[in-house]
Amino acid sequence: MTKMNRNASIKRIHDRKEPWDMLVIGGGATGVGVAMDAASRGLDVVLVEQSDFGKGTSSRSTKLVHGGVRYLQQGNITLVRDALRERTLLRRNAPHLVHDMPFLIPCESLWQRFYYGLGLKIYDLLAWSDNFGKSASVSAEQAGRDLPTLRRERHRGGVIYHDGQFDDTRLLINMAATATQHGACLINYAAATDLIKDTDRKATGAVLIDRENESEYSVHAKCIINAAGPFCDSIRQMDETRCEPMLAASQGVHIVLPRSFFPGNVALIVPKTSDGRVLFIIPWHDHVVVGTTDTPIETATLEPSAQEHEIQFLIDTTASYLERSPTRDDVQSVFVGIRPLVKGDKSARTASLSRDHVIRVSDSGLVTITGGKWTTVRKMAEDCVDRVVKLADLNAKPCVTKTLKLHGCTDDAPTDTVRSFYGSDLAAIATLESERPEWATLLCEESSIRASDVIWAVRNEMARTVEDVLARRTRVLFLNSRAAVAIAPVVARWMADELGYDESWCQSQVTVFGQTARHFQLSSG
Repeated sequence: MTKMNRNASIKRIHDRKEPWDMLVIGGGATGVGVAMDAASRGLDVVLVEQSDFGKGTSSRSTKLVHGGVRYLQQGNITLVRDALRERTLLRRNAPHLVHDMPFLIPCESLWQRFYYGLGLKIYDLLAWSDNFGKSASVSAEQAGRDLPTLRRERHRGGVIYHDGQFDDTRLLINMAATATQHGACLINYAAATDLIKDTDRKATGAVLIDRENESEYSVHAKCIINAAGPFCDSIRQMDETRCEPMLAASQGVHIVLPRSFFPGNVALIVPKTSDGRVLFIIPWHDHVVVGTTDTPIETATLEPSAQEHEIQFLIDTTASYLERSPTRDDVQSVFVGIRPLVKGDKSARTASLSRDHVIRVSDSGLVTITGGKWTTVRKMAEDCVDRVVKLADLNAKPCVTKTLKLHGCTDDAPTDTVRSFYGSDLAAIATLESERPEWATLLCEESSIRASDVIWAVRNEMARTVEDVLARRTRVLFLNSRAAVAIAPVVARWMADELGYDESWCQSQVTVFGQTARHFQLSSG
């Protein structure tokens, strides 16, 4: 197996004499998707990310691989059809990460059951050849059995339909590993600070800053892809100082509750809340994720914070549907994601802006891809690479990602269902634990993380900080922020042993992680 190794990637950049075929700026789902597509076509591609892979939007989704029921309601049939096709491909190519999840829409009348039932039959029809379950109307008694903690007064039965659920950053890391195995050069903690242009004002590379040691170096490429998500306008401004912003930033907030609030294996969807968005209550990693809000914001930040009214909205709306009302003290974590929505009419609300992806090419040849959503990332990448191959006249093979099995893909039933997201890597992790039995011990009772997870993340998945391990290689910070803070010192020491750092690095990491974790925590009410 070709490991993701940061030092090896930096050496490749320094040793490179010829321009790369493609430089991708941005290590979220879109950027990594583009790198994977390009590398699997035989192109030489280098990707740089200012922080860690998936630090931004790509780790903060609602954890759904879905066609988008609300887009069907808006009449966007093409987006729904494409997303449903991509949903099927994702499940086939990463079955260890994407699985079927039934959702109940509670209905207050027979008319509602007929209305939603009819709409979801159209949803089924658009996904006619896929491998997900089909929709069905259910009685009040059946709805009560499926969702035992749902308030009886909130429904007279409902409609169940099926969509996909996944672990977003585990999928991202597996995509990055797949790109690496096909020859892509990926580097985290390397920020593009300026573009390099030739005498004809064509973009030919970028100046990079290594965030680990503040060293500066340059990368040259035949084409540059701006896949920086919510930050893509800042890259565009390096190209054209006075360019008109493409994005209208909006943030979505999720809260995480103990599983006891919502037992069972059926999720709940409220099609229309008071802020106009869909609300989901979803089982995930033995917890419950509730979200999401939609709040316009002025500027995108790497570590956004939930606003008080967003938290209260989620708690109050959840309380109106569940028999047991959650309080602020019950919230184990809160996470905020920023949506890179492409601007439309200036009067449009962010909830109604386009979720379609957009590709734009500037006068200098800088290619910007933005918008879209997690489910359609593969198609976004294919469209982008197709465009770049023509633009830069690159010698590339046809796209193969429709059938490309992602790293970790396995058809075998998992022996460790708690950590089934590792897929085929589970066997190698088990070997680590057999060599060092102490690595198999749980680091805390509130989570499934072990020392072997930390060692694996450092050795094979380019984890560089405590946050990388606790937020994205494992999901402890997203599931139980206080538990994550409690085990941070232990994680830091395991990482320091692997990376060759001293005690002062450990202390610094624990301090920085504690500051980050505050964004995932609520004060007591």
